[in-house]
Amino acid sequence: MDTAASPLTYRDATPADVDDIVALIESAYRGDSSRAGWTTEADILQGRRTDPEGVLEVVKSPDSRLLTVERDGRIVACCQLEHRGAHAYFGMFAVSPALQGEGLGKTIIAAAERWAREAWGVTEMHMTVISVREDLIAWYERRGYRRTGEMTPFPYGDERFGIPQRDDLQFELLVKPLA
Repeated sequence: MDTAASPLTYRDATPADVDDIVALIESAYRGDSSRAGWTTEADILQGRRTDPEGVLEVVKSPDSRLLTVERDGRIVACCQLEHRGAHAYFGMFAVSPALQGEGLGKTIIAAAERWAREAWGVTEMHMTVISVREDLIAWYERRGYRRTGEMTPFPYGDERFGIPQRDDLQFELLVKPLA
């Protein structure tokens, strides 16, 4: 039995990819399908995590890059990189739940960091994570990110971000030096 996985292909997303990217992000974080992986937010947020308009906005933004990761011609992961002066913002990160736990995430985040450092000359990567996601924060800490304690309120009442199932949600800024 051949257990070698097909190679990954990285490319910039196009408007034609939007529906596949939305489906990937939703499958990784929301609803019962997300429970197949470990990144699910299904117990803390219901509703949508993103929508086609939001993804298309990132695809078209001159300061952002929406990186798609393909295996065998199928999008299996994605992440957003946004140039913000001396640092880049990392977001919209999703790996297919069926492939989580295989090391794809750490490979992809390392490639994204390398690209941001080389293409934009940034010295730090920033991201925000829902502060109650201790398992996810720990995963990022193992990749060199540090908690800053800097919090941003969760946008309660704005269903574009989901329907909160608890009242203590907020975003914490995580930072990693890229030098």
